[in-house]
Amino acid sequence: MQTGYYSSAAGMVAQFNRIDTISNNLANVNTNGFKEDNLVVGDFMRLYQEKRDALPNEDNTKDAAKFLNRTMTKAPQIVDEYTDFSVGNMQKTSNQLDVALSREDLFFAVKTPQGVRLTRDGSFTLSDEGKLVTKEGYEVLGDDYFESKEGIEFSTLDSTINIDKNGQIYTNIPGSAKMTENKKLFIASVDDLRYLQKEGDNLYKLDDMSRLEKSEESGGVVQGFVEKSNVNAVNMMTQLIETNRLVEMYQKAMDTQMNEMNKDAIEKIARKA
Repeated sequence: MQTGYYSSAAGMVAQFNRIDTISNNLANVNTNGFKEDNLVVGDFMRLYQEKRDALPNEDNTKDAAKFLNRTMTKAPQIVDEYTDFSVGNMQKTSNQLDVALSREDLFFAVKTPQGVRLTRDGSFTLSDEGKLVTKEGYEVLGDDYFESKEGIEFSTLDSTINIDKNGQIYTNIPGSAKMTENKKLFIASVDDLRYLQKEGDNLYKLDDMSRLEKSEESGGVVQGFVEKSNVNAVNMMTQLIETNRLVEMYQKAMDTQMNEMNKDAIEKIARKA
C-alpha cells in the first residue's frame, strides 16, 4: 500500500542530490577554469528498452510483464555523475602571468602537500621567492619537474615574460630587449577524463599517474587570458527552479499517500467493522 510513498521519498532524495550539484555549480560560476558537474537520474523505461533484447524473458509473456511492472515501480535514483570538460569563455586580462588552455583535454600540473595535482586555472602569480604559483600558493610545475624536482623561478630582473602556444617560457636578458629561454610549463593531458577526481581548490586528482602524459606540442596555451567557468548561470537557475518544483510535487505525493489515503483506508475499515 505504501509503494507510492517510498517511490516519492526516493525521488525526493534524488532531487536533493541534484540541488546540491546545481548549487555547487552556481557557487563556482565565477571560478576560473571550473567545470560543470551533472547527474543522471535513472530512467527505467529507457533502460528496459535498451536491454530488453538481452533479457532471458520473451516478449508478450507473463514473466516479461511481471519484469516490466517491477522495473517501472522501482524508485528513481542517481545512476551516474559526470563533469562537463568543455572549454569555458576566454577572458582577456593582458596579464603576462595569466595563462589559459584552449583544449579541454589539457591541464596545468601543480605541486600540493598531497602530491601532484592538475588544474585548469591558469591565473598565476609569483611567490616572495620568485616562484610561479597559483593563487592558493601551489607551485606550478615545469616539464622537467619529475627529473629536476624544481619549479619555475624568475629573478627580479625578469620584467618581460612571454609564453608561447606550447608553454615554453621566455624572459628578457637584463638590460636588453632580447629574450632567452626559461623553463617550459608542464602541460598535462589525460587519456580518459573520466578518471579525474575533483578535489578542493579547483584541483583534480589522478590515482593512476601512468595515465598522465606530457604534451610537448599542445598548441593550446594562450598567454594574457584566463578561462572562465563553463557553467551557464541561466541554465543552472532554470534547473534549480525545476528541481525545487519536483521536490514540492514529491512532498505532496508523500503527504497524499501517508495521510489522505491511510485516513481513507482506516475510515473504510472502521465502517466495515
